Amino acid sequence: MENKAYARLLAETADLMEIASEDPFRIRSYRNAAAAIENYPERIEDILKDPKRSVTEIPGIGKGIAAALKEIAERGSFERRDQLLEKYPPTALEFLKIQGLGPKSIAQIWEHYRVSTIDDLERLCREQKLRLLPRMGAKLEEKVLRSIAAYRQSAGRFLLSFADELAGQLTAWLAAEEGVEKVTPAGSLRRGKETVGDLDLLVTGPRAGAALDRFAAHPEVKEILGRGENKASARVGEQGIQVDVRALPAKSFGAALQYFTGSKEHNVALRTRAVKMGLKLSEYGLFRASDDKPLASAAEEEIYSALGLAWIPPELRENWGEIEAAAERRLPVLVETTDIRGDLHMHTTSSDGRATLEEMAGAAKALGYEYIAITDHSKALAMANGLDEKRVLEFAARVRALDHQALGIRVLSGIECDIRRDGSMDLDDEALAALDIVVGSVHSYMNLDYSEMTDRLLRALESPYLRVLGHPTGRLLLQREAFPFDFERVAEEAARRGVLFEINASPERLDLHPTLLRAAKQRGVKFVISTDAHHPKHLPNMRYGVITARRGWLEKTDVINTLPLPEFLAILKRGTQR
Repeated sequence: MENKAYARLLAETADLMEIASEDPFRIRSYRNAAAAIENYPERIEDILKDPKRSVTEIPGIGKGIAAALKEIAERGSFERRDQLLEKYPPTALEFLKIQGLGPKSIAQIWEHYRVSTIDDLERLCREQKLRLLPRMGAKLEEKVLRSIAAYRQSAGRFLLSFADELAGQLTAWLAAEEGVEKVTPAGSLRRGKETVGDLDLLVTGPRAGAALDRFAAHPEVKEILGRGENKASARVGEQGIQVDVRALPAKSFGAALQYFTGSKEHNVALRTRAVKMGLKLSEYGLFRASDDKPLASAAEEEIYSALGLAWIPPELRENWGEIEAAAERRLPVLVETTDIRGDLHMHTTSSDGRATLEEMAGAAKALGYEYIAITDHSKALAMANGLDEKRVLEFAARVRALDHQALGIRVLSGIECDIRRDGSMDLDDEALAALDIVVGSVHSYMNLDYSEMTDRLLRALESPYLRVLGHPTGRLLLQREAFPFDFERVAEEAARRGVLFEINASPERLDLHPTLLRAAKQRGVKFVISTDAHHPKHLPNMRYGVITARRGWLEKTDVINTLPLPEFLAILKRGTQR
């Protein structure tokens, strides 16, 4: 078993324990252990097999978790998990993905109705039986029904990071075949969509067809869906994502790459343009309609050029105005990962992170950053060991005393401060004033109605110490939709007050959505791209934040943490004077 499998079983047990209303700190120990194992550089299985070693050497793994890991290695489960599965079926875990339902309400539904599937839950709501339970009502039924519809719509979708990692593995596997020259991901992965339905890989080279046989032999291929002369399709991995591999001649690679990158809407608009010009566009090339004379096919740039367009970056290909902009030579010069000079949202062992300040700083320095901000949680998140005023002041003093020259990177003292239900900040002004940067985020009461959430965020913007609005819509991809509020009004007020919007690069968030990024930019908002890292391994997720920014048409000048440190600090200082 790989580390992710061990981590999944521990995390699943924590979810079941939460439904059973067990001790919160014991639940947290399971979640922390799952995170530690998933991120550990060595295979847990190898450590368990070594009589001279113990998994307790891993921070966060005690004797109880160690015994569970040993049991998992022996039989694929462990006693505590088995006990909980006797009480609650594993299908009940799906309920945690439905907005409006928490562990206590899930336990209540199970105890009263013994329903354990999404279909049964939907039937309960339609029969208006959910409202009969204590502290539940008609509004909750409506919300659950909406959430079930959204959940079903997202079924069969996968996070961008998952698809990207798998594509990297398969690309390396296929490229090892002699005679394969190039393996290129296409589809929604290449466009950088936050979730991906399937994976498209294009292969070229004198023996590209042999790569199809090599693909079928990959150890993670679970089911062959189809195999032809130039294409193989299969379900890959435990998750069963469909992967299509196409073998192409080099002469038509550009046309095929453009076609299979999409999006469908972009391609329809492009073909319509071609028809108006007396041309035909397909995955085989661009041809003159009158005599089928080929005009372009080997390179994407040739296709767009022959259509009178500047080459359009894949992230923009959604038919959101990019074709018109390309025709008028006014496409944005999109921000690049190499433009980023600092990461301004990360956590350490002072709250719920998995590494020390020094370890996070060292990892950031290795990535070439000039500066970072440590932004551990504030006291409202007790489960995350959030900092109170005393600890915040001690932290600020500690950062001021750091030898930044010895560290090789500037560390800014910060906090991810909870925005309370009434819009006030979770820490007093004296503590906030001692910090270099304050990120304000919503972590609770996400079920407020449109007007109350709008008022909450507007009041938060009134704080003279708030610099960044963290993960502004609160969405968790494939788990939780964005909370409703008047985004345009909040964006206008943020721009007026000089509060930056965060683009949260965590693959589970990628918050903000590209259409909201464009709307905020139009209203004068500036942005930071940050990882919300809880471990050094999370810092490279910055690339997903940059991809999201590019999908929102953002340029380097729109993103403040592309600035050198002196200019960045000047921006922060101006914010204190508003």
